[in-house]
Amino acid sequence: MTSSAPRRTVLAAALAAAAGAAAPLARAAFEPGPATPTAATTPGTAAPHRPKSLVDYHSWTTAADWTQGRIEGTIVWPGPRPGVRIGHAAGTADYHDPHTGKAATWEYATWTGPVHRLTVPATEVVASWNAHTPAGTWIAVELRGAYSDGGHTPWYVMGRWTAGDGEADIRRTSVDDQKDGKSSISTDTFAIDTPSSGLRLVSYQLRLTLYRKPGTPLTPTVWRLGAMGSDIPDRFDVPASRPGTVGRELSVPRYSQEIHKGQYPEYDNGGEAWCSPTSSEMIIEYWGRRPTREQLAWVDPAYADPQVCHAARHTFDYQYKGCGNWPFNAAYAATYRDMQSVVTRLASLNDIERLVHAGIPVITSQSFLKTELDGAGYGTAGHLMTVIGFTQHGDVIANDPASPDDPAVRRVYKRRQFENIWLRTKRYDAKGQVKSGSGGVCYLYFPAKPAPTQHRVLAELGIR
Repeated sequence: MTSSAPRRTVLAAALAAAAGAAAPLARAAFEPGPATPTAATTPGTAAPHRPKSLVDYHSWTTAADWTQGRIEGTIVWPGPRPGVRIGHAAGTADYHDPHTGKAATWEYATWTGPVHRLTVPATEVVASWNAHTPAGTWIAVELRGAYSDGGHTPWYVMGRWTAGDGEADIRRTSVDDQKDGKSSISTDTFAIDTPSSGLRLVSYQLRLTLYRKPGTPLTPTVWRLGAMGSDIPDRFDVPASRPGTVGRELSVPRYSQEIHKGQYPEYDNGGEAWCSPTSSEMIIEYWGRRPTREQLAWVDPAYADPQVCHAARHTFDYQYKGCGNWPFNAAYAATYRDMQSVVTRLASLNDIERLVHAGIPVITSQSFLKTELDGAGYGTAGHLMTVIGFTQHGDVIANDPASPDDPAVRRVYKRRQFENIWLRTKRYDAKGQVKSGSGGVCYLYFPAKPAPTQHRVLAELGIR
């Protein structure tokens, strides 16, 4: 069985093909659900020694964080989850939606973050966000960085996003053809064009622009805005980690993408390519959230697991024409009650062991030949699956959506094989050509108020 690539995984090759200038426009419903699962209370074993981090994830989430930014029409909204929203319009802007053909005028307000100096001068940066966007509202997330040679990037659009896709909404989209001769945007990832030159991004700013229909009191609210900068070296093989905290398996729902083949082909050609939203839905439901019956009313009642169809529709990137945009999946998960999410990179399976021991499953991105992962039965240029536990010997227990049916989703993969295909940045395809790997990319979804054990582990991994 071959799993379709869920998103662009070949970063270096894609950058060489990027062309054009940054786009000129530079500016989910909440429903009740069961309580959050009880976190792990058994103390973990001592964490293995962690090498020097190659990743810097930084976020703005608190009232103090938001007040550090420069505001034009936005206000800091207090409460259990402080955020920014429109206080008054700073101006209006016209936007012609390339995916609907509609042109409209929007009120907007902006929040521009302070300069964040990267602890790891980066070759890549991925932004992610958590927001509520009522119908007729949307947000744009942009990044501007400083190079190690003293120059600066333009304001790059990292995403134009809204939770919905109704008549009043734009279509969520990445923006192609953004580059400045030193760096480029490939779907959801900023990357230095030639890392071997030594050029790095040493700092960045993020800018939020919040949009709404003129005259309406509705407003987006953004609770979390962050970015993961990294400098992962080119590597075909990654040193193996020794098993640490193992022997726990989380009870995560099992959903197959393969049973959705042919369903709603307008969303990434149907279910065979839905590994990312299928994985997202598994963890959303692990935390006791799911779409309401009303939200699922549009799905053909003959289809099993309609919530997977819903996740595919609401993670779909209309420019990329796929459901594998990393930040769009994270943003979708955070539309559910009291949920938050980030896109980051981890250093080894030891990091995932600690998260799983604390009760947090992890979605990982990897690509591999059929011969490189025993028991998978397929090869893929890019695939998302959910790590839900570890055997007593340290092998990986994964919910792999590229399975023929829901009961077959649970798999056990050899630790060494899994870790290498997830963490490497270079690989050979079936023709012997060099391709790229994700370098340890993962999605982390967790409650707005994680349990103390979860909070501690997340903080130790740079997530606050």
